[in-house]
Amino acid sequence: MKDSKLSRRPRRSVGSSSSSSSSSSSRRRTSGGSSKYAPGSKYHGGGGSTRPYSSRPGGSRSRSSSRSRSKKDKTFDVAGFIQDMAYEASKKTNEVVEPIVIKHKFSDFDLPESLKKSLTKNGFETPTQIQDETIPMIIAGRDIVGIANTGTGKTLAFVLPLAARVINEDKKMRVLIMCPTRELAQQVEAEVAKITSESPLNSVVCVGGMPIGRQIRDLKRNPEFVIGTPGRLKDLLDRKVLNLGQFSAAILDEADQMLDMGFVHDMRYILEHLQNDRQTLLFSATMSDEIKRLISDFTTDAKIVSVKTQETAHSVSQSVREVRNGEDKFDVLVDILQHDDTGKTLVFCRTKRGADRLSRDLKKADINADAIHGDRNQRQRTRTLTRFRAHSIRVLVATDVAARGLDIDDITHVINYDAPQSRDDYVHRIGRTGRAGSTGSAITFV
Repeated sequence: MKDSKLSRRPRRSVGSSSSSSSSSSSRRRTSGGSSKYAPGSKYHGGGGSTRPYSSRPGGSRSRSSSRSRSKKDKTFDVAGFIQDMAYEASKKTNEVVEPIVIKHKFSDFDLPESLKKSLTKNGFETPTQIQDETIPMIIAGRDIVGIANTGTGKTLAFVLPLAARVINEDKKMRVLIMCPTRELAQQVEAEVAKITSESPLNSVVCVGGMPIGRQIRDLKRNPEFVIGTPGRLKDLLDRKVLNLGQFSAAILDEADQMLDMGFVHDMRYILEHLQNDRQTLLFSATMSDEIKRLISDFTTDAKIVSVKTQETAHSVSQSVREVRNGEDKFDVLVDILQHDDTGKTLVFCRTKRGADRLSRDLKKADINADAIHGDRNQRQRTRTLTRFRAHSIRVLVATDVAARGLDIDDITHVINYDAPQSRDDYVHRIGRTGRAGSTGSAITFV
């Protein structure tokens, strides 16, 4: 690349400070809990003779036959993963767990009155741990790397302090937020609108699947917050309608998912067009080698704040359902969905065509369902999600486009109709349930 800004920037040192949080309860639900769909139940597929995926008395690990796979089978071994988690949890039963200590209330932060008024109006009083630890540093202008599980309040952790900086600096500051999916970008914009409702700040969402002409017109009004997906942001940059030299803060939200989706070159291209002396915030659920390279190349003395406690929520009961010879997989799904304790449910398929087909079949079985995936235009996706949130749809069939970023608190069940391809996919899928203090169930067909 010819004389890029990246090549002129010095290598950055990364300050590492990790704080971990844990549940105050050691009695965690792991491999099925009390769910009627747990291993060993009649819905698990193995009948009463099937052993749950948990540790044997004495600490030795049981090795179910489901752990052995053909070399040709590239599907992630969900059963083995659940078993391993149960074993690790059993070793920690007697650990003394330190309680989470929140040091501040929102009223303690150095925030403009308009933001404090918005917080009060929306019922925000006590921050989450990631918010408590990062907000003062972001207000002070420091680069931050936040490592936290989904549902921990990461969005407010960067929206609130950056809005405070923009207001305090008399709107001379502009903020760019990159997100992996259209849905997450729209949710971030909604959070910005909610927090800045009592202030004159403006925002725009720039994503694919929506008219680019309107986004170009909105950009000409110089909104303080620009939220978008890497592909659309790069398109606008190439059209010279987005001047990133005006932005002094950049956020990579769910950075690891953007890397998984193949956006690394677009992300780097966009970051290289920003001011060298900007503030950079990176939020991610994992810390891969590529994430470390991004931190090194694009941040300055970044403070790493980790509140990631475990790879799957302790509030999610996890189990597998073995579909045996002679059983029809679709009939098994319908049987599960027709039970009263199955409420709002997210069902994952591997392909877009499979999601559409399964959605149609569920409707024929008198189950109110719809599908969401990358081939649906943005208007269709937004309408479907709105209906799902409003309980007009009970079952949402999705590809992994919905695995992260969907802020829907009352999903009771996640069903992996098609098994995920990796451990990360599995963790992100089941993270859609058991949110906001509630419990949920995750069932994987194998």
